[in-house]
Amino acid sequence: MTVSQRLREAARPIWDRCLTHPFVTGIGDGTLPVEKFQYFMLQDYLYLFDYARVFALGVVKARDAALMRTFAQNVDAILGGEMKIHRAYMARLGISEEQVLAVQPALDNLSYTHYMLSVAERGGPMEIVAAILACSWSYAEIGQALAGIPGAAEHPFYGEWIRGYASEDYTAANQALIELTDRLTAGAAEAELAYLTGIFVNCSRYELGFWDMAWETRP
Repeated sequence: MTVSQRLREAARPIWDRCLTHPFVTGIGDGTLPVEKFQYFMLQDYLYLFDYARVFALGVVKARDAALMRTFAQNVDAILGGEMKIHRAYMARLGISEEQVLAVQPALDNLSYTHYMLSVAERGGPMEIVAAILACSWSYAEIGQALAGIPGAAEHPFYGEWIRGYASEDYTAANQALIELTDRLTAGAAEAELAYLTGIFVNCSRYELGFWDMAWETRP
């Protein structure tokens, strides 16, 4: 079992709950109320700024140029790529970026991002990718699962979100993070792997909490 497989297996019960969460299934069958999705997208947009900052700390902590470039490329992919999905929806909903940035992050959102940033500031590249991977990988699995529902990816409103996270580009970027995790953890001691597993599971728990927050529109 690779380290990434070990992390995924440790978080399996949590991810199963994410995949069957009413918010996620509502995207898949098109029944999710638009106001809940709007709340989610606003919070997720704010979340992505701090998610990019975690990658940026990887640039700071990396000890070789290739790894620095890898982390830097991911910062650019988030700010210039993944956020395009959010901006497209905001345009459809008549919301400007200025209005988004005036929104206060929900407590669950703040807790999650502060945890990731704390892990990144205290640790090194291994800890950073362990914190990052839960979000990236779970969204890739959710995107693929929803895309497998007949007609879901063609839904006039939610189809764009599903196609974005089920896309070849997103899948490839996530696979690169999985492989990076396994490279960085090669030869890691058992105590280190146990710590990394704890980080990954905690971030998976935060992912589930984020879906709860969006479903309940919790401030």
